[in-house]
Amino acid sequence: MSETVVPREASPAPASTPASAPERPAHRDPNVLRWVAAFTLSAVGDNVYYMALAWAAARSGSPAQAGVVLAVGAVPRAVLMLGGGVLADRWGPRRVVIGSDTARCVVMFTVAAVLALTAPGLWPLIAVALVFGVVDALFLPAVGALPPRITAPGQLARVQGMRGLAARVATVTGGPLGGLLVAFGGSPAAFAAAGALFAVSLALLVAVRIKALPVREAAEGPTEATEAGPWRELTDGLRHLRRHRVLGPLMLVIALSELGFVGPLNIGLVLLAQERGWIVAAFGVGAGAASLLLAVRGHLPRAGLVLCLSVVAGALAIGALAFVQTVALAAVAGLLVGLLAGLGGGLCGALTQTLTEPAYLGRVTSVATLFTLGIAPLSYPVTGAAVGLWGTGPVFVVSAAVCAAGGALGLAFAGLRRAELPGGRAR
Repeated sequence: MSETVVPREASPAPASTPASAPERPAHRDPNVLRWVAAFTLSAVGDNVYYMALAWAAARSGSPAQAGVVLAVGAVPRAVLMLGGGVLADRWGPRRVVIGSDTARCVVMFTVAAVLALTAPGLWPLIAVALVFGVVDALFLPAVGALPPRITAPGQLARVQGMRGLAARVATVTGGPLGGLLVAFGGSPAAFAAAGALFAVSLALLVAVRIKALPVREAAEGPTEATEAGPWRELTDGLRHLRRHRVLGPLMLVIALSELGFVGPLNIGLVLLAQERGWIVAAFGVGAGAASLLLAVRGHLPRAGLVLCLSVVAGALAIGALAFVQTVALAAVAGLLVGLLAGLGGGLCGALTQTLTEPAYLGRVTSVATLFTLGIAPLSYPVTGAAVGLWGTGPVFVVSAAVCAAGGALGLAFAGLRRAELPGGRAR
């Protein structure tokens, strides 16, 4: 089912659209559940793909060359992310997501066939990584812009919780599944399985129903920007973000908290886990619990204040990780980091989707995603080198300070501090 394009000058909201229907809890809405299932399968496919790519690259070259193959996909993802937001707003996020999953299917099945029939070396794998990075740059802003079009505003926090749980499931299952496929069938089997997962995700996405933009939201869209071209659309979206009394500060909080959090989580936490064990597992449990809380409650009062305080408290837990002396205390600290980071991340997503005009949602989502998945991962080598020079303690303290600065900055803006989510009391 294709997404209907409604002219901006006359965009009536039909009486039968979800906007005028009684609010249905997201966890009982088949339309939302189809979207969550599609997102879960796509995320599992991502994990299987990375496992297959890493194995194929290691078999075709040295470990250093395998690292280069895995890293090159991050370049187009970071460079093109904002452009992906423009396309999501211009073409509609559903079209972009469906096109992205279609491209993933084609690429995965193609590379599976090539690897099964030949030994192509590293260059085809580098090409696959680059193409996948481009697809990610289109997919991520679009998938973040979909929830407001498939559910009521009061259910967006619940949808973010469900999405967080889906990401946890994908992380826990995707890696082991990819490892089993590689062990028993080699890289071709793993790539083919990733393609099959993307294909099922695509079928579910086609069945997801999308509501049209209401009159007010469509009328306030960037008509002149659309006529002027993509660059004007991008600058118009950034201008909308900068002038918004809540979204601008929220993006600053996301940027600082991610820069202070992502490096310790992905590099420092692994190094700590080698010394104290169970920390990574405890973090996963905490993040899953935060997602479950949002999915069950569907609403938290004073969301902006809770978000900022979660970032500050999470920063304290990050700093404590490097200094606790027992396995039990390290696990508790990891649990708190996961819980607070999961809660803050879910509230960031829900507030972004609630407060952004739908006509700008793809571009605003692309800015947030650029910080979380584009720029913040650049801290990996810096964090690793710093831990090697000074140890985990000083590095975690600095990271915690950067993260806490984001939460403190959010508290300084009254608009963000007082931001609320819609009630969402339906059960």
